[in-house]
Amino acid sequence: MKPDIHPDYHKVLFVDNATGREWVSRSTLKSEKTKEVDGETLPVIRLEISSESHPFWTGQQHSVDSEGRVDRFRKRYGKKKS
Repeated sequence: MKPDIHPDYHKVLFVDNATGREWVSRSTLKSEKTKEVDGETLPVIRLEISSESHPFWTGQQHSVDSEGRVDRFRKRYGKKKS
């Protein structure tokens, strides 16, 4: 690898704002906020949503159909009764 062309890749603490879950990973992101974890000071990166709180991964996803488009589609292209 060429020296001095890659960003600094370091440990960071990710925090899911919705659930409060925290985990340590690596990233090139930087933050002014820090937190002590296992004797090591890490930058804190706050996430609005992660796999811990995303409706698809938590099984709480539902379809929002305010105009009845899904029902019209099902009527038009749904299985025909025999």
